[in-house]
Amino acid sequence: MALSPVPGARIAALGHYLPATVLSTEAAAERLTVDAEWIVARTGIRERRLADPDETVADMATSAARHALTKLSADPRCTDPAQEIDTVIVATSSAESTMPTTAARVAARLGLAQPAAFDLNNACAGFCHALAVADALIRAGSSRGALVIGADKASAWLDWTDRDTAILFADGAGAAVVLPHERRAIGPVRWGSAGERADLIAIDPVDRVLRQEGRAVYRWATGLGSTAREVCDNAGVKPGDLAAFVPHQANLRIVDALARHLNLDGVPVATDVVDTGNTMAATIPIALSRMTSRPEAEVRGNVLLFGFGAGLAYAGQVVDLDLASASQAAAPCEPVAVSVGRGD
Repeated sequence: MALSPVPGARIAALGHYLPATVLSTEAAAERLTVDAEWIVARTGIRERRLADPDETVADMATSAARHALTKLSADPRCTDPAQEIDTVIVATSSAESTMPTTAARVAARLGLAQPAAFDLNNACAGFCHALAVADALIRAGSSRGALVIGADKASAWLDWTDRDTAILFADGAGAAVVLPHERRAIGPVRWGSAGERADLIAIDPVDRVLRQEGRAVYRWATGLGSTAREVCDNAGVKPGDLAAFVPHQANLRIVDALARHLNLDGVPVATDVVDTGNTMAATIPIALSRMTSRPEAEVRGNVLLFGFGAGLAYAGQVVDLDLASASQAAAPCEPVAVSVGRGD
């Protein structure tokens, strides 16, 4: 059946998956023969999660997606959430193979009937890029609902003697169910790249190891505050009026620098990097899922998402999570937030 364009799209459910294995900063420091507090001072990371050797990006992505769909099915008007999904997008830059796509594997495991399924590789900015694509497809009438997943297994690509990378990266997955809505609840994307500096973060094509020039990347990332502010301007939202800020969890110093630039006094800022590490494309959906699930600090309203990383690429949008009074005319399922992760 042909679809018609709709006014907007919204995030209807969130889920995430964290592997069971925890690598503490003390253990990482011992591997690297450095002081643990040196790592904490540079990154803010106290522990990170590592996938099992036989655990794949598709495994983690599927787990995050299933949890999001399970929460969506808790709404009695949404008896079969899978029927709402005809598009699967997996943002990843660490897939085990380039063909077939991780998204195709995930869609098959979820039992989805012939969905469009494709991967999007834009490293740590990938989830925000994928969310923008899903939003555009739904509003154009090209999709009736999408699963947008960020998933990475960085540990498989690390040199565990490299202090610039081994202290930062980790594994995990986060997922968002995106459905049509009567108004636009996913704001306009502000995205771009600095390809002339792409070699600052790269997986070497010969030895297949992830490397970066840490100081140069830090200077670039901390200089993106004005771009993050433009995301708010494009959405007609003042930074101080945000319900929360969920940036890519590169390291705590970068998160803090961006928050200071935006003058976010009193606005909750995601700092999941402290106990999850840098999970690349998964950091934003994991952080958003965890943040929205905490009953003691409920987040409703406009949330700024902002991703940045290898490419050098960046992307961001403001998403409105305050949909409690919204009409269900555009989609049958209530907006639901979920945080499910093994070992969380």
